[in-house]
Amino acid sequence: MDDRTIERRTFLQTAGLAALTAAGIVPFEALAQIAVPNSSGTERPRLKAPPLACDCHHHIYDTPRFPAVQRPEPNASVREYRLLQHRLGTTRDIVVTPSAYGTDNRVTLDALSQLRAGINAIGVAVIHPTITDTELATLAESGIRGIRFSLNGSPNGNKPVTTLDMIEPLSKRINALGWHVQINESGEQILAAEALWNRIPTPIVFDHMGHIPQPVGTNHPSFALIRRLIDKGRTWVKLSVTYDNTKDGPPTYADVTKVAQAYVQAAPERMVWGSNWPHPNEDNKPDDAVLFDLLAEWAPNEATRHRILVENPSELYFSNKV
Repeated sequence: MDDRTIERRTFLQTAGLAALTAAGIVPFEALAQIAVPNSSGTERPRLKAPPLACDCHHHIYDTPRFPAVQRPEPNASVREYRLLQHRLGTTRDIVVTPSAYGTDNRVTLDALSQLRAGINAIGVAVIHPTITDTELATLAESGIRGIRFSLNGSPNGNKPVTTLDMIEPLSKRINALGWHVQINESGEQILAAEALWNRIPTPIVFDHMGHIPQPVGTNHPSFALIRRLIDKGRTWVKLSVTYDNTKDGPPTYADVTKVAQAYVQAAPERMVWGSNWPHPNEDNKPDDAVLFDLLAEWAPNEATRHRILVENPSELYFSNKV
């Protein structure tokens, strides 16, 4: 079976399920299993998501409507993402412009318009210092609340479209908007730029647990640095599993679990959770229900999980009314 046949079958299944549920014939709540493109497995997680639970990191790829400037992932539409929401039980989300689109944020803005920007969804854009104040204001009105700096190349050959020297001047420009900077770098890169993190005025959000190198884990000096930054009150960490922050992998993800547990124990008030769907650069897509269930190990206390999934995202993303 070739890729086009698989994609067509997935589309027909997704479209058929959406039509039946929209008509009220098959409510999502009654489905024990939900197949989601770019995700393995079909069962719901054992962990029940609370109302207003937020997935704080995912991407949308819609290349038929918004051509990518670099090699894109397989299509990952808003309609398909909604299937993931129904499977996991989350109702709010943060859409992050992926590297394949460079500084073209149209795919993210379009997704926000479908997902109820400012109410259920917030966006994180990728920009250059050449952006005008008028363009920044337009992004804010569309639901953007942060800018991302992804400074690593990817296994598929995509190159970084932003640089380290862009962070400080852009941080100063967006500070008045109440935005944050989101950093996607290796632990070694984060450590090397320690002086920068202490200078910039905006809040900082580190993607994917700061990509703490394994198997060193919490003994790596980048973990200690991020902890010091958290203690200063302006730094947040996204709890999420990626292809490059775990060597143990499924089903236990034991190495990344130790890092997550250390973060949660130290500063639960500065943690948010993200699916990282559609799992860029991963040929073998993980089971999103398994990833969500890891939260029960990372934060065994229900009140702490509620804070990570509900209160913390509300403070970081949804409290800023522009």
